[in-house]
Amino acid sequence: MLIEIKDVYKIYGEGLESEVRALDGVSLQIQRGEFVAVVGQSGSGKSTMMNVLGCLDVPTRGTYLLDGTDVRELTDKELSHIRNEQIGFIFQQYNLIQSLTVLENVELPLIYQGVGADQRREMALAALERVGLAGRIKHKPVEMSGGQQQRVAIARAIATHPPIIMADEPTGALDSHTGLEVLQFLQQLNQEGSTVILITHDNGIAATARRCVRLQDGKIVEDREQEVDWA
Repeated sequence: MLIEIKDVYKIYGEGLESEVRALDGVSLQIQRGEFVAVVGQSGSGKSTMMNVLGCLDVPTRGTYLLDGTDVRELTDKELSHIRNEQIGFIFQQYNLIQSLTVLENVELPLIYQGVGADQRREMALAALERVGLAGRIKHKPVEMSGGQQQRVAIARAIATHPPIIMADEPTGALDSHTGLEVLQFLQQLNQEGSTVILITHDNGIAATARRCVRLQDGKIVEDREQEVDWA
């Protein structure tokens, strides 16, 4: 089992009258190689779920085993190492550094891994070629369309060849055609062996995943397999 959470709570202001249970006793298992959509409306807990699964935050209570390792027992340095080497993040707002070139943005996680300059450039160029941006490496994000910026973000996420891809509303800032291209690329990554976790509020986007986990008020209210035509 790649991901297993057991009776996980994420509580803000615990014990106070204003206490918020963003996750309220959630249990979930994700096998290696799955494509899972976590869907829910604003306030359902889906972003908190991604933060916990992505080791950006730790549960208030409960157990999170990532490839057999109890995440709550890890140090901040160990959590950072997991985020940098095991998980590729794709966000709605791209999170690119505007002062850096496309190539420099994609190289960033490789710098954190300590990859040498020559190999780092080679890996970043390979990732950018995969997303069709090998000819734009010297451009700054501000010089590119939203779809191109999201492709840079995808290249950054896959440059380290992480086994897990977490995409948080990756099509939210894109037109429908460009958004479809992003979803098709995520499907391709999954077919190549990556475990993909897609966070969305959109039922249509969630329908592109082979499994749908629906959240409401911090609880899982539905978890089902889906028939998906990836032809």
